[in-house]
Amino acid sequence: MVFSSAAFLFFFLPIVMAIYFPLVKYGTLRNVILIIASLFFYAWGEGGYVLVMIGSIVINYFFALWVDRTRALGKSRLPITLCIIFNISLLIVFKYTNFIVDNLNLGLDAMGIAPIDIGHVHLPIGVSFFTFHCVSYILDIYRKQTSAQTSFTNTALYIALFPQLVAGPIVRYKDVAEQLTYRIVSIERFSKGINRFIVGLGKKVLVANVVALPADKIFAIPPDQLTTPVAWLGIICYTIQIYFDFSGYSDMAIGLANMFGFKFLENFNYPYISKSIREFWRRWHISLSTWFRDYLYIPMGGSRVAPWRVYFNLVTVFFLCGLWHGASWNFIIWGLFHGLFLVLERTPFGRMMDRAPSIVGHCYTLLTVMVAWVFFRAETLDMSLAYVSALFGFAQGSGVEWHVGLYLNPKVIAVIAAGIIGSMPIVPLIRNWRERIVTHHKHGSIAIDDGIESVVSILLLPAVFVLCVMSLASGTHNPFIYFQF
Repeated sequence: MVFSSAAFLFFFLPIVMAIYFPLVKYGTLRNVILIIASLFFYAWGEGGYVLVMIGSIVINYFFALWVDRTRALGKSRLPITLCIIFNISLLIVFKYTNFIVDNLNLGLDAMGIAPIDIGHVHLPIGVSFFTFHCVSYILDIYRKQTSAQTSFTNTALYIALFPQLVAGPIVRYKDVAEQLTYRIVSIERFSKGINRFIVGLGKKVLVANVVALPADKIFAIPPDQLTTPVAWLGIICYTIQIYFDFSGYSDMAIGLANMFGFKFLENFNYPYISKSIREFWRRWHISLSTWFRDYLYIPMGGSRVAPWRVYFNLVTVFFLCGLWHGASWNFIIWGLFHGLFLVLERTPFGRMMDRAPSIVGHCYTLLTVMVAWVFFRAETLDMSLAYVSALFGFAQGSGVEWHVGLYLNPKVIAVIAAGIIGSMPIVPLIRNWRERIVTHHKHGSIAIDDGIESVVSILLLPAVFVLCVMSLASGTHNPFIYFQF
């Protein structure tokens, strides 16, 4: 079930709220309601594969207790090792088996040996996210940063809570541990949650879905028929789509969490304004980048080792980051591409870019990120290479069959412009300006400030919601990119 669907908006969410809020004073019971709702939410799309997630919850619950009990005795190395092996094995079986077998078959074919046929292994949605939740939870216990949760109900709720279940953000247990047992659902927080959810819904439905159509059509063009202008239009649309799609999902997840009394950390901070790839990864999918930093990069030595080892660490981490996103060589190359530029920024090139005018840094970062998105979006490596060639003027298309005019219309142009503007922190700047005005001119401006808030809450956001509903009712293109991970 996706947040931007009629089933979620008009059936699932209202029913869960109608059951949850009368019981909000009863701690354990309200958590049980959320767990049942989360399992139903997952089973809606994945059916029997919900048992995989339940199995993961049960096993990680007991592993957590085992690690917690043995760490005081200095004997927790065995349980933590077994726990990591279990979780990584779960990922390998469901996510990478087909990839491994396909590549193995290439070698067997070259040797004239019959290929291995195991059929198609289904990838349960969200398995990468709830597995990373489990691993971070157990490792934090092992590192004595938190204690194991003794309540199975609370453990299950942490791993399966539906706002973050299938596409993140990756929430650390220590950040929500107290909220699992003690949380307040105030009118103010609930109202903020609704507003944030509608903002995310608008990002997804009114922006991402609109530019997804030309992006999908352009990436479906045979590589030898691409032209340079069409290739640039396609990657511009996809660059906007993936940001508004995923940050919109994160906004909805954060908004839903607020409605039920939880507080999730931010997952995006205007990544396209970055002046370096280093800065980009401090702003893009923050929960994932901090996960890799804290549980892989720093334990490998981070930046406190010899330069060659730092480079190795960066490339390794981003190789695995790419592999985490998907079992294909395209995702691996996408990760390595970012890793190599992070290494490059630690050389004199990086110092030169730091001293360059800001506009140079912005252009360099945006160009690098957009070229990398080609590998992220294209179906095959050959298609990716042909697409990148087309971007830089080595297109083979005549422009007769496929030209820019086929994909641009007033609506797409307006949404691209809105997407570019919305990728910049204009709203926070206006908010800061407003707060400064209020500080300097207290009484009169407070009324103006309240008036602006009222207009946004009473008129603008309901209008956005109505437009989203109208768009969804028309059966608009509505995929969530990060569901595939």
